[in-house]
Amino acid sequence: MKDKVAFFGFFVLLVHAVVGCFAVEERIDLGRFTQGALVRIIQEASHYDSASEKIDFISRHFIDLPYQEGTLGGAEAAREILTLNLAWLDCFTYLDYVEALRLSSRYEEIKGNLIRVRYKEGEISYQSRKHFFSDWPDSDSDRIKDVTQAVGGVTAISVKKFLNKKADGTRHMAGIPVVARIITYIPSDAITQAVTARLKAGDYVSAYSHQAGLDVSHTGIVIKKENTLYLRHASSRKENRRVVDEKLVSYFTSKPGMIVYRAL
Repeated sequence: MKDKVAFFGFFVLLVHAVVGCFAVEERIDLGRFTQGALVRIIQEASHYDSASEKIDFISRHFIDLPYQEGTLGGAEAAREILTLNLAWLDCFTYLDYVEALRLSSRYEEIKGNLIRVRYKEGEISYQSRKHFFSDWPDSDSDRIKDVTQAVGGVTAISVKKFLNKKADGTRHMAGIPVVARIITYIPSDAITQAVTARLKAGDYVSAYSHQAGLDVSHTGIVIKKENTLYLRHASSRKENRRVVDEKLVSYFTSKPGMIVYRAL
């Protein structure tokens, strides 16, 4: 791939920036990329007209990047670090970076767009971080739309969940409030050909979670290759541990259901 660069050394730049009146600590690791490589990806992505095409194009440059959980860190009492880590990804940060690049027209815009994607109202803090996938359309409806009902039709199910509240009443994450939210998903046994025909390449999809306090257990991107749909995602499975493409319908067979968000 021409946009890949032969630089695999570990590079971490720890700097301080000023956002408003507050000093924000940053951790930037471009991994195998350089600034020039990211600029080329952004420039080439601009040639595509639709958001779905841009997401498809941008996301393919991350294929084979290694999976690593917990690259953002953070805690209730800890100072939040603005992290741009392209060396290691989990399923959620992968989507963060793809979406930030999609919104950018030059390298200097990536950081600001990452803040927009990852945090509510641009506030860089653990409390303002979008910890739940449903935070995307809920707090950024001008950028992301929940199209699960439209894709699933009459098969879609809506349930009320209390995000961050475990079955025993305790919280998954300290310092994060419990939020009542309606979550709509398509049951896995209802993901038929008629349903998949309504999916678009570049749709952001997730695996619905029955677990109390959680909306999803995994996220990825819909990719179309000829007549087959794939899930492009940062896989935590032992045999993968990297960004891969695997057949979408087969993946969701073992999951409770699918949620679909579409970039605008």
